[in-house]
Amino acid sequence: MNTLQNPQLPNWLAQRNLESPHALALTTGGEDLTWRQLYERATRLARQLTALGIRSGSRVALLLGNSRPFVELVHALMQLEAVMIPLNLRLTPAELGWQIANIQVDLLVYDSPNAEKAQAVIAHVSGLTGQMVADSGPTLADMSEADFNSPIGFDPTAVQTIIYSSGTTGQPKGVQLTYGNHFYNAEASYQNLPAGPADRWLTVLPLFHVGGLAIILRGLFYNMPVVLQAGFDPAAVNHAIDYEGVTLISVVSNMLARMLDQRGDQPYPPAFRTALVGGGPVPAPLLERCATAHIPVMQTYGMTETASQAVTLAPAEALRKLGSAGKPLPGIELQLEHEGQPLGETGPHAVGEILLRGPNITPGYAGRPEATELAWRGGWFHTGDLGWLDDEGFLYIADRRDDLIISGGENIYPAEVEAVLLSHPAIEEAGVVGRPDPKWGQVPVAFVKLRTGFSTTEAEIQTFCAGRLARYKVPVWVIFSDKLPRNATGKLLRRKLRGGLRTED
Repeated sequence: MNTLQNPQLPNWLAQRNLESPHALALTTGGEDLTWRQLYERATRLARQLTALGIRSGSRVALLLGNSRPFVELVHALMQLEAVMIPLNLRLTPAELGWQIANIQVDLLVYDSPNAEKAQAVIAHVSGLTGQMVADSGPTLADMSEADFNSPIGFDPTAVQTIIYSSGTTGQPKGVQLTYGNHFYNAEASYQNLPAGPADRWLTVLPLFHVGGLAIILRGLFYNMPVVLQAGFDPAAVNHAIDYEGVTLISVVSNMLARMLDQRGDQPYPPAFRTALVGGGPVPAPLLERCATAHIPVMQTYGMTETASQAVTLAPAEALRKLGSAGKPLPGIELQLEHEGQPLGETGPHAVGEILLRGPNITPGYAGRPEATELAWRGGWFHTGDLGWLDDEGFLYIADRRDDLIISGGENIYPAEVEAVLLSHPAIEEAGVVGRPDPKWGQVPVAFVKLRTGFSTTEAEIQTFCAGRLARYKVPVWVIFSDKLPRNATGKLLRRKLRGGLRTED
């Protein structure tokens, strides 16, 4: 790791090639790569990209699944100091085309599973060119190469990545993340949870998501092997923990619950250090279940704009502060605000918007000065998330501000109601949203997916909730569903649930 005071960040890949050429860097799809092999593959790709006209500052979009070529391209683009735009594979060609045109991409690189979608995008974006990366080696379809000068180091203020946020309303925004944002985030995480060559961090989150990409970069910064899987499969994750030396994983709560369901009563090996769980508040019943099974869980809070983690629970506090996201990582400041006023004087448990500042936070949105100015107000980044602090300063996430339900003047946080629903033995998944109501303004509505082999009724669920929640928080309707909408990382998409309500009206 480097120090925060260094004005230039090192070329980590070149450094790993010199210092640890034969150390393991990546294992994926049954294949292991050392740092030297990764360096050689990445620099070959960089020469091919140079032949295609890619230079420092060029914008290159990636439409690839979790794979070795994706990792090699991450490193190749860093060697060229080009800007990487990882694209969400779940989006339609029209949505991808809008992002590519909006950000003025110079080149689209894709893999064979996404070739059809890539060609549809290229056909609809004027002037866009594309290249397919070979599945079997670090090559593009155009085999020509040209020399380039690999940088000695990186300017921490230079943009390395632009990742489009999913957004809750309107068009998504391109979040700019610098070399410094990524590095300082990794260093702050290291101060809370040191990791290095003796560890292996499992990556199942998509690499087009900041959570997945952050693990690849931590591997580079920490000189730590990364185990990359194509997607989330609970049996494969449990197998990797048991037999592939995995010591750390990053998941969302739905993934963790599925891992436990698949594993049953079998304990995890002592070498398994931590499961970092993000993507929203973790239901208390799941945390209690993990505590009973002695599974090390650290809840964490972050977003694309913070280059992954911003607040994380320290390992020593994991059981004592169940449900908390922890405290800000070193170098990151946090305060809560309500109607433009800090909440520091109102005592613990007052809910307000979470504000952050620190070297890991985005300088702004690409081509969106108004959105940047709105987010960065008064020297603080306004996250749009709501939370509260206990009397020891530990952060608890209430919900997204956009998901807050106001019923008869009372605030209802969907995550609180969902946690109660998930404690019901018959319910596997739950989502709660507000529905317009002429009397109360809004009322809560629950969407639930039942466990296989279980049955229950709306009335029984409402009775169950009434014994655990204030009356105004009890769902007025319960809608049974075979599948709840989630994004690529497994995070519940409440806005789609609200859309379903409008369809039914």
